[in-house]
Amino acid sequence: AADSDGGSEELVLTPAQLIRSLEQAWLNEKFAPELLESKPEIIECVVEQLDHMEANLKRAKKGDLKVSVHHMEIERIRYVLSSYLRCRLVKIEKFFPHVLEKEKSRAEGEPSILSPEEFAFAKEYMANTETYLKNAALKHMPPNLQKVSLLKSVPKPNLDSFVFLRVLERQENILVEPETDEQREYTIDLEEGSQHLIRYKTIAPLVASGAVQLI
Repeated sequence: AADSDGGSEELVLTPAQLIRSLEQAWLNEKFAPELLESKPEIIECVVEQLDHMEANLKRAKKGDLKVSVHHMEIERIRYVLSSYLRCRLVKIEKFFPHVLEKEKSRAEGEPSILSPEEFAFAKEYMANTETYLKNAALKHMPPNLQKVSLLKSVPKPNLDSFVFLRVLERQENILVEPETDEQREYTIDLEEGSQHLIRYKTIAPLVASGAVQLI
């Protein structure tokens, strides 16, 4: 499957690698406090793979044990895919003004955190929220209080929260912020295969690059 920007780079994965990529994106999204980069190319390829698997099942002999096994695998993949997309929608609803602001201010060439469909959903959700607030509450307030900043009113993702992770690629000299004012900053090495509990914002770039996996 080609990349979403239509460039020359292509995503070439075996079916097993594709499913592992979906599961990795799902776990990262599930445990990260913020909305992560959109993965439309993974979603598109997984849907194509599911269609291919279902077509193969229709041609298989009924009663074959392999049919039941493959059907269970299809259901498992569908569950992961739907859970992943549902998790992203929940975050969009929870942090919609901050998500839209981040999308609007991203630099040219920087990966989008929203798919086109999610972007349309977020804009509609924000417009509906503003309309509801205006009609249900703000119009009854004094004129000087009839404006509200959703960016200020809606809580931001808590990037200081702690997450569990497994290291996929060794990392050196990761700067760790102190837990108390009495402590100083220090650096650590993350050994491949090791597991850690660490502040999310410390390793957010490593989640984005795929060097670590949230668990």
